[in-house]
Amino acid sequence: MNASLKPTLLIHGGAGAIPEALDDEDARAIRAALTDALRSGHALLEAGAAALEAVVAAVTVLEDAPWFNAGHGAVYTHDGRHELDAAAMDGATLRAGSVAGLRHVRNPVQLARAVMERSPHVMLAGAGAEDFARVVGVAMVEPAYFDTPKRYQEWRDYLHAAQGPGTASSTNYFGTVGAVALDARGQLAAATSTGGMTGKRWGRIGDTPVIGAGTYADSCAAVSCTGWGEFYLRTCAAHGICTRIAAGAAPDVAADAVIMQQIPALGGSGGAIVLAADGRFALPFNTAGMYRGSMDAAGVARIAIGREAPRVCNPR
Repeated sequence: MNASLKPTLLIHGGAGAIPEALDDEDARAIRAALTDALRSGHALLEAGAAALEAVVAAVTVLEDAPWFNAGHGAVYTHDGRHELDAAAMDGATLRAGSVAGLRHVRNPVQLARAVMERSPHVMLAGAGAEDFARVVGVAMVEPAYFDTPKRYQEWRDYLHAAQGPGTASSTNYFGTVGAVALDARGQLAAATSTGGMTGKRWGRIGDTPVIGAGTYADSCAAVSCTGWGEFYLRTCAAHGICTRIAAGAAPDVAADAVIMQQIPALGGSGGAIVLAADGRFALPFNTAGMYRGSMDAAGVARIAIGREAPRVCNPR
C-alpha cells in the first residue's frame, strides 16, 4: 500500500441530461442515488479493497436506481423490450469481461465481472450470457423488473414520432452509468452499464460492452464513457484517452481531444469520466449535462447534473 496515494472514485449516470427538465424532487432523488453509489464504492476503497471491487459496487447501486438508463430504469427497444449491456476492466492486469443483449440479469455489471473472473472469455451475449449467469449464480429477474413509467412513456413518444428503420438521433439515447477508481495500491479499474438507445433494433450493441470503446483501464488511466455509442465505437474513445495519458497528456487534455473534439467533429456527443494513476481526473461532456460525482480520500462527495460546479453532498 502506498501511503502517498489517495483512493479516489468517480461515477457518472449518463450524459445528455437536461437539467431544466428536472423538478426539484427528481433532482434531489438523482443526487441522493449518485451519493449512495459514491459511498458504496468508496467505503470499499477505504477498507483497502481493490479498485475493481469499488467500481462494480458503485455501478450496482446505479443499476438498481430507477433514474438512470441501466438495470431498473433501462430504456425500451423498438419492440418494447430491454436489452442490457455492461463491462468491467481491471487496469492492473488488463483482464476484462463484458456482456450484451441481456434480458433477465438484474445487475449486468456483476455478470460482466463474472465473465472476467470465472470464464475463459471476454464477451458473452444474449442467451448464452444468461445461461452463464445461471451457472455462476448471478441474480435473475423477470423482464418487467426493468420497467419504469418514465421509460415506458419515452418509448411511446419514440413510436409516436414514427422514426424510420435504423433512424437514430441524439434525442433518443439517454446515457449510461459508470465508475472509475484508484485504490490505495495505485491500481485502476473501470465499469460501465447501459440499457442502450431508446428504440434500438436488430440486436444493436453500443460502445459500453466493447473494451476500448466505452470502457477501458490500464496502469495509466481508467475511463468510462457515456453518449452516442456509434461514435465512441468508431473512435475507440476510452482507449484513445488512455493512450494519450500514457504518452504524457494530462487527463483533461486527453479527454478534451476525444470527447470535445474528435467525437463532435464526427457528429456525435456525450461525455466520460477519466482518472489517471496519479489521482488527477477529468469529467468532460459536450451535452447539456451529465450526472456525475466524485469522492476523495476525505470521504467528501461532490455531485453535479448540469454545467454548475459540483456541490458537496456529505461533508465530514
